[in-house]
Amino acid sequence: MVLSNKYSRCVLHELWDDPDSHECAYLTFCLVGPEGDGARSYLTKNARLTWTIEADSHFEAMTLYYAHQGWGLYTTEFPEIDKETYAQRGWDSPQG
Repeated sequence: MVLSNKYSRCVLHELWDDPDSHECAYLTFCLVGPEGDGARSYLTKNARLTWTIEADSHFEAMTLYYAHQGWGLYTTEFPEIDKETYAQRGWDSPQG
């Protein structure tokens, strides 16, 4: 879901914990709504939604995720792309 006002456009993200995952990762951090369907399709029936956040860019979402997990400072090799807001990327329609 995209939440917007005249100042920003925030996109909801969610964190899933999947202890039964057969993949190498048991955590899935993805977009809410149809944009995250592909990622959630790998979750098992025992996956739990553990956290949701709003962010206005990929960089902000990952920065908050790293802080939540206690992993230190998030960095990117593509700051000019990752710091673009979702609105700048043309994400005008709501998620879901």
